[in-house]
Amino acid sequence: MRIAIIGAGASGMAAAITAAASGANQVLLFERQSRVGRKLAATGNGRCNLTNRRTDPGRYHGTSPDFVRYALQSYPPEAVLGFFQALGLYTVTEQDGKVYPYSDQANSVVDVLRFGLNRRNIQLLTGTEIASVKKQSGGFRLKDTQGQLWDADTLIVACGGAAGTRLGGGLSGYQLLRSLGHHCTKLSPALVQLKTDPNLVQGLKGVRANAGLRLTVNDTLLAETWGEVQFTDYGISGPAVFEISRAACTAERTVLHLDLLPGYGAEDLLSALCIRISRFPDLEAGDLLTGILHNRLGKMLVKACGISLAAPLTAIHWDQLNAVVALCHALVLPITGNMGMDGAQVTAGGIVTREFEPTTMQSRIVPGLYACGEVLDVDGDCGGFNLQWAFASGLLAGCLKGNL
Repeated sequence: MRIAIIGAGASGMAAAITAAASGANQVLLFERQSRVGRKLAATGNGRCNLTNRRTDPGRYHGTSPDFVRYALQSYPPEAVLGFFQALGLYTVTEQDGKVYPYSDQANSVVDVLRFGLNRRNIQLLTGTEIASVKKQSGGFRLKDTQGQLWDADTLIVACGGAAGTRLGGGLSGYQLLRSLGHHCTKLSPALVQLKTDPNLVQGLKGVRANAGLRLTVNDTLLAETWGEVQFTDYGISGPAVFEISRAACTAERTVLHLDLLPGYGAEDLLSALCIRISRFPDLEAGDLLTGILHNRLGKMLVKACGISLAAPLTAIHWDQLNAVVALCHALVLPITGNMGMDGAQVTAGGIVTREFEPTTMQSRIVPGLYACGEVLDVDGDCGGFNLQWAFASGLLAGCLKGNL
């Protein structure tokens, strides 16, 4: 059987290696970029959080989130890690279930996948972009941007999503599948940095903090979590922000509430600050929160309460002190936008999953057509869940169960 796979990212490479396991299959793997796995090599800040041992269907979103269940049951994290172990990859699991290559280098993941592609029955065609696909009797005819034609019995679309455009994200997968009769939901960025009024975070670029996060719209709770946040020159980023960004991208006039001291009660903090003032009355007010929060963050909060940073601690009025305590537990940042698909790690939305068979990944509209990975309307939480889906769905699609 001649199998064409469009896209040599995480899901596409997994599908190709699986499909080629049967020596009777001939695999054509098309990648429009000059090398495979470019986006994969950049994930996890170059570390590649390739899965999470705590994966379950509840970690996924989309119009029909239960679509992921069969693939995840067939290829749970242990099976995905077994696939990589067979390719020679060593991994390490952190306490929160996140799994990384033991080398701590994303390139190690890409390298072993490249090794897996080095088979006589896999033809890797980098720098080759498929412009159109047509269903014909007995298979598919693909045409690349140079006008060359390619024929295949079976087609797997693994083009990825629109997120990370600078790393190769794009719309081609959606367009090709739509041309074959499939439908696409609205696309929006997910796991993305959020924008706020820059005046509110001015001077905090690079500051990190552990915080509780609540996202609301008109006082209605949209999402909440806790974890690390990072202030930027445009707003706020970090793993905890990524976790709730999906909700912020799908609603207008959202507001982010930060509890910068989630493990400490307001009364305990007020008592601690009163003790500091009594013991060090000559300290400047700018040092009120020193040792409690990052110095720049502490100074920003003090200044936001109308306190002169150069004034002595004893000059702080009681209502100002209470205002500082309140702000530590409820810093309000109106969200003005997000960093778009360029900054996003994954795409929310995609090709409608009800048009595919979840037990095979084969199209219910076009026989012999499969899709896997981010091109489908599936997006996961931050923490390795999206790559777990990419690998699991790619391995399932590569089995070509619907063709047996």
